[in-house]
Amino acid sequence: MNDQREELLRFITQDDIIIEEAPWGPHHWISRPGLTEADHLLLVRVHMPPGKSHQFHTHPEMEEIIYVISGKAEQWVDTASHILEPGEAAHIPKNVVHGTYNPFDEPLVFLAILGPAHFEGPALIDVCQKEPWCTIKEPVIY
Repeated sequence: MNDQREELLRFITQDDIIIEEAPWGPHHWISRPGLTEADHLLLVRVHMPPGKSHQFHTHPEMEEIIYVISGKAEQWVDTASHILEPGEAAHIPKNVVHGTYNPFDEPLVFLAILGPAHFEGPALIDVCQKEPWCTIKEPVIY
């Protein structure tokens, strides 16, 4: 799907979703700048295969909610972890280190809702190779 649109969408169909590949699984963008006119929200559905992870990182200017659709997530928020199952969620405040891991045998599908949609600076900063994060979970270099 072309990221340059003449008209921003209010109804998003399967044909409108923008799919981007990431080392931890494909991202299905449902709402982001250039697709919808949302100023305060980003919405992406992530399909994470077994053994993959979105390792410890921060979003300096965004808060996030992770909502599990299927599978299970080993979700970290700061130095606390919890296994999230379908229908469960985690809230990550702005600039708090977090990571989503799938050490299980089944694929993980989750929604990530982030905001705001417009910000200055980087969307994320990887910290998985820094202490204490690299001691908590051994980093995987993709």
